[in-house]
Amino acid sequence: MTATPAWPPKSAPRLFVDTTLGEGLRLPIDGPQAHYLAKVMRVGAGDAVVLCDNRTGEWLARVVEAGKREVVVECERLMREREEVPDFWLCAALLKKPNFDLVLEKATELGAARVVPVVTRRCVADKLNPERALTIMTEAAEQCARTALPELSDRAKLDHLLRDWPEGRTLFFADENGGMPAAVAFSLHAGPAALLIGPEGGFDEAERAAVRAHPAAVALSLGPRILRGETATIAGMALWMGMQGDWFG
Repeated sequence: MTATPAWPPKSAPRLFVDTTLGEGLRLPIDGPQAHYLAKVMRVGAGDAVVLCDNRTGEWLARVVEAGKREVVVECERLMREREEVPDFWLCAALLKKPNFDLVLEKATELGAARVVPVVTRRCVADKLNPERALTIMTEAAEQCARTALPELSDRAKLDHLLRDWPEGRTLFFADENGGMPAAVAFSLHAGPAALLIGPEGGFDEAERAAVRAHPAAVALSLGPRILRGETATIAGMALWMGMQGDWFG
């Protein structure tokens, strides 16, 4: 007997929308998202689309009309409620644009709750386009089937980040000069956490001293090799998620 195809199919396109979704809601989609549905995915009436609103969760919708400039979909049912992600922040020094794009993408895929772009003395880049950054994170969330978008904080100078650090959140500091092995540090400190990663040129000595002196900071090592900022982000987050986050157990 031929197996009944899964519904919705795994190939159904996924989109985040700004509207709060609900059963029976008809939603017109236009702009780049309509182009993606109509021209790239070539959806037609009756096809499945998976929608997320970053509020209620993940919805199955069907295409009602597929035009050149607008696609109308209707929500049928809630498939998954909005997920609870681990209380983990990535505090990443700004890098050159392609490298920081990768940081935003992988932080989203790995499950960060918040990304805080940090400006340090040796940052090659000191500006960030928030709209572009949110687009990168949204597309990454769509690709990896997240139902909750990471929050994107405003840029923060390192001294301001340390000054305003919230009580009760461990600040793991990836120090290229060494520290406690990351796996040991992560196993000893449970609860709300953040990982601070430096820029291309690393932290200068005054910055390093300031971070190490902070009461919430735990200096750690990510191994014997000097890692690029984007590599350190991926390695550190993956290890934390495996030990304390939603990969644990």
